Parts: sequence; C-alpha cells; structure tokens
Amino acid sequence: MTGERLPLLKRLRTGVGRMTATDGVLSSLGIPNYRKYFIGVTASNIGTWMARTGQSWLVLMVLTDRSATALGYVNALMFLPTLLTVPIAGTFADRFPKRRILLLAQVVMGIDALLLATLQLTGHIELWHVYLIAFIDGTAGSFDSPARAAFVSEVVGNKHLPNAISLNSASWNSARLFGPGVAGLLILAFGTWPVFFVDAASFATMAIALITLKRELLHPAPTQTGKRAGLLEGLRYLKHRSDLMVLIAIGAAVGGLGFNFTISNAVMATQEYGRGAGEYGILGTLMGLGALAAAIISAKTGGFRMRYILGGMVVYTVCSLAAAYSPYFNLFALLQVPIGLAVVASLLGANSMLQTATLPQMRGRVMMIWGVMMTGITPVVSPVVGWLGDHVSPNSTVLFGVVAVGLSAIIITSVIMNNHHIKVRLITTEGMPRVRLLYGDAPTLDVNIRR
Repeated sequence: MTGERLPLLKRLRTGVGRMTATDGVLSSLGIPNYRKYFIGVTASNIGTWMARTGQSWLVLMVLTDRSATALGYVNALMFLPTLLTVPIAGTFADRFPKRRILLLAQVVMGIDALLLATLQLTGHIELWHVYLIAFIDGTAGSFDSPARAAFVSEVVGNKHLPNAISLNSASWNSARLFGPGVAGLLILAFGTWPVFFVDAASFATMAIALITLKRELLHPAPTQTGKRAGLLEGLRYLKHRSDLMVLIAIGAAVGGLGFNFTISNAVMATQEYGRGAGEYGILGTLMGLGALAAAIISAKTGGFRMRYILGGMVVYTVCSLAAAYSPYFNLFALLQVPIGLAVVASLLGANSMLQTATLPQMRGRVMMIWGVMMTGITPVVSPVVGWLGDHVSPNSTVLFGVVAVGLSAIIITSVIMNNHHIKVRLITTEGMPRVRLLYGDAPTLDVNIRR
C-alpha cells in the first residue's frame, strides 16, 4: 500500500498503480486472448445499447402513454440489484473464477432477452414483464460488472491494462454510436421485438468468446479466501486510500447522478421536441460519437490526467445546461457530441486510474464499490428524474444532472486543492492581470488575463 502522507494525485502515480502508456492505440489487440475477448465484448455492447433503446421505446411509447415515471421505475429496477448485492458480488469476483461468473451472467441475460422478444412477438407483453425482466437482468449484471472489470487484467496483464481499459471503452462507445441508430431503424420497420433477438445473439457471442480463451495465456489474480475476501476488508483498504475515494466520488457524480440519458433524451425527444424513434436513436448515436473520440484519445495517450477528468465534468455541466434550454432539436442533438466526450473522459479516466492503482487481489471488491456508486444509486435517482419529467418539465431531467455534476466538480476540486495546498491569487500590481496558482508558498503557474 502506498503512503497515506503523499498528496492525492501523487499517490495515484506511485506503487502498484503506476500508469504507463503502451505501444500504440491497438497494442492490447496483439494479445490473442484479448482479441477474442474484445470481439465478444463488442458484440455484447452493441446488443446492450440496442436493447436499452428498444426497452425505453417499448415502455415510453407502447406500454404507457409517454410515462417518464414508468421509464424511471424500469431503470431503478435494473440497477437496484447492484445495491442489494453489495456484500457479495465484489467478493465473488475475488473469490471465484471470474470467467465462470461472466459465463453464467451471459446465459441469464441471454435468456431474459429471448423471453422479452418472444412476449412481444406473441403479443403478450405487459409492463410488469418489463419490470421483472429488468430486475433479473440487473441481478445478473451486478455480478457481471465487477467480474468483467477485474477480468481484463487477467486477459492482458498489468502492462497493457490502461490500453485495454481504453479499448473496452472504445468498444462500449462504438456500440453506443451504432446501436441506438440500428435499433431505431428496426423499431420503425418492425417494432421493438427484433431488437431483443439481436441482444440475445450478442450474449451468445460473448459466451463463445469466453469459452474459447486459452487458459494458459491468462494472468489470474491471487484468489482471496476467508475473511480477507470479504467486503469489510475492501472497505478497510479504501479507508486508507483517500486517492481512490476521490476517484469513486467522481464516478458517483458523473455516472450515478449525471448519467440519466436513457430518461432525459427519451423525454426531450418525444415531449419537448415531438420527435419519433429515429430521432431518439440519433441522440444516442451522436453521444456515442463524442464518447468514442474520448476513448480513442485515452487509448493513444495511456489515460487521462486528473485535470482532464475534472475538465470533463465542467464541459458536461456547461453543454448540458445549453442543451436543456435549446429551442431547437438539431442544436440539442449536436450538443450530445461534447457531452458524450466529457462523460467518457471523466469516467474512463477515473476508472483507469482506479484499476491500475488498486492491488490485484482487491480489484474485484473495489470495482464493486465503484459500480455501486455508479449505478447503485440509480434506484433512487431514476424515479426522481422520471417524476421531474412528468410533473415539472422535460428539460428538468437534464437540469438535474447539471446541478449534481456541477456542484460535485466544485467540491472535488476544492478537496484536491486543499490536499495539495493549492491557492489561487489574482495579481494586478505587475502589469497585465494574472491568475497565480500557489502550491504551498511557491508559485507554480501564472495565467494572463486580457483587460
């Protein structure tokens, strides 16, 4: 464990968590096992984004009369299991083979997708079916998420981990780029049921990729047993790693409080601008374009520094505020590009720092806590955002994230500045005004301000 007396940011660059840039944007794809894994993950991601789009449209436009509240309940039920399984899901990832956990999760989620598609195709679908399947999916996902996050290091090893994390994000956001648009076209042509058949096929692809990985080329982390594998041990570890707690706070702010696009984009597209499935799908595609750009930059540079992570939170706040009050759909849509870039820059940077700075045998539990702060609060946040959309205004679903992320950025920046003893001074007595940043008692940077 690194020294607690070191400043927050320096601790993230020392010890086991040293972040290093790898040789090239696609360096991890030179590893045979990772190539298979990447193909499976990409297929699964495309299916997931298509299913999210289809599920939102099914609830909002087919099973209800544009009820944002019902959509909020679906999201809440999907992420409630993450909160309920906190004591065991991360521990499972550190105690049992991660590949086995992932395989079981793919089977459960694939069956759910087939069931949902069949219910729609036969005309027997009801809202409670969607609620129940969302909860079952969320339960499987709550075990899948920490195991998947920790399994990447076993596939590529620590040297290529930052690059692999960035490529996984590129895969996720490429899927976000294409998935919603393809889903929108399928919905326009056939309805929502084909979307869920594609989702089921994507889980099968991921399962095949996991089965075909060569065991002898993996880098398994030390297995934890007994009390040392428990959640309390993970919490004690974090208690002495305030640097990791800052990163988890960023995940909670951006991912937990600010990532409400499934509700906000659906409500804004249909209620504020009166648009249909095609335009709603385009919003996800444009956001994916910005997110993909952030993931590619991260893969090329070896990860984002803290200044860019915090800068992403500021860009999210400003662009989302502009989007909330945009009188034109086209402007609202274009603003999704910088919003997507900002969100992924913040989350990917924090995620990469968190994984590389965490001991391998603790990674499953730490990533479980990260997941809880990212999605575990969704059961509370989503119904609130949905209620705001129904009872206040459509743009209030966007403003919720503006306030939450904006305030969080101010608080987290203040904590870091206080920890590093950074002070800001406006100097006006030496010619052109300058903002002077002081680290302790020594000036570190002057920024000129034009009169």
